[in-house]
Amino acid sequence: MNHEIFAAIGEALTRGEEVALLTIVSSNGSTPQRVGAKMLLFADGRTVGTIGGGCYENDALGKAREALRTRKAVTAKYDLNDDFAAESGLVCGGQMEVFIEPLEAPPALYVFGAGHVGYFLARTASDAGFEVHVVDDRAAFANRERFPFAASVIVDDIPTWLSQADIPPSAYAVIVTRGHRHDLDALQALAPRQLRYLGLIGSRAKVARIYDQLLASGAATLEQLSGVHAPIGLDIGAVTPQEIAVSIAAELIAIRRGRARHIADASLRWMPRVKVTGPA
Repeated sequence: MNHEIFAAIGEALTRGEEVALLTIVSSNGSTPQRVGAKMLLFADGRTVGTIGGGCYENDALGKAREALRTRKAVTAKYDLNDDFAAESGLVCGGQMEVFIEPLEAPPALYVFGAGHVGYFLARTASDAGFEVHVVDDRAAFANRERFPFAASVIVDDIPTWLSQADIPPSAYAVIVTRGHRHDLDALQALAPRQLRYLGLIGSRAKVARIYDQLLASGAATLEQLSGVHAPIGLDIGAVTPQEIAVSIAAELIAIRRGRARHIADASLRWMPRVKVTGPA
């Protein structure tokens, strides 16, 4: 059965799906499965394999769903006493521990804009374990010589490319283009998508203008904009392109590790207290 689990893990990670792996790591007395038995939970609720069935498996699956949400591993301990066994329909009376770990492929990061911030962010994020894809319409900036560490470098008009691109919901997207018009076009195409992270660089005034334009035209809703991290990055007082890239990379890592807080109301993002992160 475990070969089926491992094959399913490989296929899921290739597709960019997150899964939770449940493994029995210790067992004493009478238990329905042996040490090493595994089960896989997909984010959409599908499962492969079993760790024995019954109420304790249902409980472990609940913890696995939480592990997918928090991206943190956990160990669940079960005492299969007579009451638990009767409720589960199992004849057993032992104890066991189940290790539950979320698994994900290197997260895909799409950097829209190959200027100074885009370059330093792509380099920093690549070192941090992200699979970086760079998109820009300028071949002089977006090329393999400049981004040898990127998984792909695309030279194309950004909204045109986005109209055909299949970006998975697990992906991260950062908009750091060279100007207001390009940022607006990229955000208009990306805001309606389900993404793990979407960030927009810019000053208070620039963010306000872009949001107001998208809302006025109906190209985006307030709910969609509430998912945008703008201003982008953690507030570390960044000024230079290198520092801004570090602040953005730090926020990406915080999101990946389940440590970032996010403002739910998009209208708060262009209030005067919003920080300026500088030009792209």
